[in-house]
Amino acid sequence: MTELSQREKDYLIEKLQKGEQLPEDFKYKLFPTIQKEYELVYAGKMRKEDILADEDGVTAAPLQIERTYNGDRESYPDGWKNMIVFGDNLQFLKTIYKNEDPLIKDKVKGKVKLIYIDPPFATESDFSGSQGQKAYTDKAKDAEFVEFIRRRLIIAKEILARDGSIYIHLDQKKSHYIKTILDEIFGEGNFRNEIVWKRTSAHSDSGKLGINCEFIFYYTNSEKYIWNQLYEYYSEKHLKRFRNQDEDGRLWTDGPVTAKGLKGSGYTYEYKGIKGYWRCPLSTMERLDSENRLHFTNKGGIRVKKYLEELKGIPLQSLWDTVNPINSQSKERVSYPTQKPEELIERIIRLSTNKDDLVLDFFGGSGTVASVAEKLGRKWITCDIGKFAFYTIQKRILTIQNSKSLKNKTKDFGKKSTSFHTINTGFYDIEKLFSLQHKEYQDFVLNLFEVTPKPKKIAGIEFQGERKDGYDVLIWKYWEHKDAAVDEDYLEILHKNIGKKVGDRIYIIAPANSVQFIDDYYEIGNVRYYFLKVPYQIIQELHKEKFKKFRQPTSSSNVNSLENAVGFHFIRQPEVKSSFDDGVITIKAFKAYYPDEDTLEDIPGLEALAMVVVDKNYNGNEFLMSDVFFAADIVSEDGKANVSIEDCGSKVSAVYIDIYGNEFREVFTNKNTKG
Repeated sequence: MTELSQREKDYLIEKLQKGEQLPEDFKYKLFPTIQKEYELVYAGKMRKEDILADEDGVTAAPLQIERTYNGDRESYPDGWKNMIVFGDNLQFLKTIYKNEDPLIKDKVKGKVKLIYIDPPFATESDFSGSQGQKAYTDKAKDAEFVEFIRRRLIIAKEILARDGSIYIHLDQKKSHYIKTILDEIFGEGNFRNEIVWKRTSAHSDSGKLGINCEFIFYYTNSEKYIWNQLYEYYSEKHLKRFRNQDEDGRLWTDGPVTAKGLKGSGYTYEYKGIKGYWRCPLSTMERLDSENRLHFTNKGGIRVKKYLEELKGIPLQSLWDTVNPINSQSKERVSYPTQKPEELIERIIRLSTNKDDLVLDFFGGSGTVASVAEKLGRKWITCDIGKFAFYTIQKRILTIQNSKSLKNKTKDFGKKSTSFHTINTGFYDIEKLFSLQHKEYQDFVLNLFEVTPKPKKIAGIEFQGERKDGYDVLIWKYWEHKDAAVDEDYLEILHKNIGKKVGDRIYIIAPANSVQFIDDYYEIGNVRYYFLKVPYQIIQELHKEKFKKFRQPTSSSNVNSLENAVGFHFIRQPEVKSSFDDGVITIKAFKAYYPDEDTLEDIPGLEALAMVVVDKNYNGNEFLMSDVFFAADIVSEDGKANVSIEDCGSKVSAVYIDIYGNEFREVFTNKNTKG
């Protein structure tokens, strides 16, 4: 603590005695920073320890497999399947960090060799330069944006392999803040490069220099890390130097073989009548000559040949100006606002991973990381909280065989993807939950309610675990009590057996429709029996924050948003009445079953609709999004809305998504198919 003057001490004592707030000026005198040199200080910055302890209100959430694709193409001996995860990435990162979910336990934490993230720092309007553009960071000013990224980076470091690397892709708006945060988290000594990607040619920005670059910060988790040197092709100017050609067609240029001006000692001798001070001994000169690698000049000199085919290229530098952005005609374009080119991601994955290594992208977006990792034979996980991103990535992986090859841009990749899961986290299908095997169901709900598995018996009654407060948890086995319920009779019998042998609280996990109580607990004597209901009910005594669901975008300009999902909720299908005729879907009625979180009132009709995604050539098995219609672009009149689809096949599948990500799906038969 900084030494205080007597006057300052007296002043502080007086303030404390009066119960008044201490001036901000004394903050660092009384509580100096523990950082050795500097740190970024801002409102809302949480301690690392508090974030890891879930004091931010965001907890790990169990993983629920929605579907497994290409199950016949398993290619990893350990049974690994790649993952597209729908859900809040902070919840997902904490699930990896806790390392308790059966699906990923001991498979991900500490084994991620590469993390690449492209936080959505800009939207479609940002690239187009339109009036009134709203950048991602405009939605979350300064400190909020920095802390949003920082909390995820803190968990990311904890799950990264010791020899792993992380690349963070940013623009000029907040990169300086994030660089400081990265130094705090990973250590300044683990900073490797600031990669500058020149994504466009020169252009004019009114009143300032043209902005044509983005930045990628490259850090490692330790001093020992995976590094594979890459090389760039020579420039046209450099290639023109290789103007000589042998009879076998090999191009070459030449270089000096004399030692003139060379530091260190050379060799003096005569070779084929030419006296000189040479770089190599006579034996080497003879070998080079026998290999036809010497060039005898017209001026009586000797030079050594350098063949173009034997040179690797120029070692890759930190300025990347040969990777072009996605253009409107590119085959890899998926019409996602922040899509990055595969060539850019290919460089990063090749630099910092080897075959079969695990790559993670927790801002999945357009799915470029997953696509390139698949093509390069790496394991991968990608996560996004947006349904548009989820369906974009799913289609990209399911149709990867039709995308371009990384080795030969003129050819298709030509191979179907390896097996992968689509997964929900923090957002669950209740029907699938109850269809799990009994052991899987118990593991899932224990994880869901943050219960530590500690099986034991009290008076012959089985208990499956303990909550963080140390109280026992019992799972009500609904499959053994098909005609019974958690009611007063059940609790009276339970209490009669265990009431005197337990503390003042017991938790019972049970399906909500099996619990015959409106209240969240029932008290008998001095014991409270708390109900942890599935679907989850908010229990004020057990949680610090009201749970908060993430809203889906309703227009392309707000595809990227900045929110944390607090807690979790269960899928509740919206109710949709619709018809299909001649390529037009008419939405006659739409009703969402989650109320507005602020007003707790029902959201009327189409106001609750976020988007409609369509597969206009549905094959009856895999949904491959062909069109997306955001609510802002759908014209409604008299409570009805029309969605027009061009060139429909014989079957059309439509997915209606409400603002909280709940879906209703249906398939139409197109009676007007041509041909």
